[in-house]
Amino acid sequence: MNRMIIITIILTVVSILLSFAILLQHRAAGLSATFGGIGTAYVQRRGAEKLLYHASIWLAIIFFSITVLLWYV
Repeated sequence: MNRMIIITIILTVVSILLSFAILLQHRAAGLSATFGGIGTAYVQRRGAEKLLYHASIWLAIIFFSITVLLWYV
């Protein structure tokens, strides 16, 4: 199999995982701050929310790295 095809498949899998990690995250304030709600509250991430947060950061770094790698293959 061609190296570029394998890298493209890995990039597709990482992009799907990154999309799910971002979509599953919960925002505490949301639009309530826009309409007069409290928008300055500090939210501490714990448990699964913290895991999703860190996973989305690492998946974004991996996605960017693979994209740069595709320029040189």
